[in-house]
Amino acid sequence: MKYRNLSNTGENLSAIGLGCMGMSFAYGPTDETESIATLHKALDLGINFWDTADMYANGQNEELISKVLVPNRDKVFIATKFGFRFKNGIAGPSAASGTYFDGSPEWMKTAVEKSLQRLKIDTIDLYYAHRIDPNVPVEEMVGAMADLVKEGKVRYLGLSEASAASIRKAHAVHPIAALQSEYSLMTRNIEGDILDTVRELGITLVPYSPLARGLVTNTLDVNQLADDDFRRTLPRYSSENWENNQSLASAFADLAADKGVTPAQLALAWVLAQGDDIIPIPGTKKRKYLEENAGAVDVSLSDADLSAIDELVARYPNTGERYSEGAMKLVNH
Repeated sequence: MKYRNLSNTGENLSAIGLGCMGMSFAYGPTDETESIATLHKALDLGINFWDTADMYANGQNEELISKVLVPNRDKVFIATKFGFRFKNGIAGPSAASGTYFDGSPEWMKTAVEKSLQRLKIDTIDLYYAHRIDPNVPVEEMVGAMADLVKEGKVRYLGLSEASAASIRKAHAVHPIAALQSEYSLMTRNIEGDILDTVRELGITLVPYSPLARGLVTNTLDVNQLADDDFRRTLPRYSSENWENNQSLASAFADLAADKGVTPAQLALAWVLAQGDDIIPIPGTKKRKYLEENAGAVDVSLSDADLSAIDELVARYPNTGERYSEGAMKLVNH
């Protein structure tokens, strides 16, 4: 494994992290035994940057991770998030009718204690606000998060899906170590103002869904997704966009084959090539995909390779929005 520095903290994190959401939530059937084995395999591969959130299966993902995290605490840099809540106590996607966002200091103080209890640790390495609450001044929210650092409950602070303006306001209150936003071949909205801002401030970008929720792997059949798979609600998997996206994935797979790598490895290599200040966290719940993803750190892309990828993606522009209309209202505030 290769490693990259988190912001200017001196923390060396695996260049490929591990998104743990799917082990408990959103992507169909779960298998705790395989998930535990995948976490152990991450340790074997040197993947030390693990990502979760309190909303993933209403805390169950944090509890699952704790089983491997606790006996290996010195080997893992753990990130979790707060903010999403469930009105009826039943976990759902961010845009579900029973899901709402609460970025208030009052809820944050409760949420962090619950996360610490579920993870069974004393300190969270990186604590994100999962979104920016339009009803709570970002300075107020980050000020309360900064108190957690002073109290030793959190080491570093992060934001997720924040606008350039919110990032600047937050960073002026307390250093922001990471911005977690969706970023992939198919999702490049942060390029420009947001990416320029984090680079100016020395903030690490942590792309989630760097494989476009598996779409660019060329292994998905939308008709084979489980009935409760979150992706069924996304425009990119709808009929009007699916043909375009299947064609894109197939062409991209041909490009990967010419390079002698898998589509997932090529897609991750593209993200890694966008800058040394970027640490993607592809999610998986299976060891075989974890090993495949880890291999992306050894894939070198030339300028010609990068140009060919850009040209290919440009030929299939009708990809669709990355979230439903309701979920999109919560991003880039």
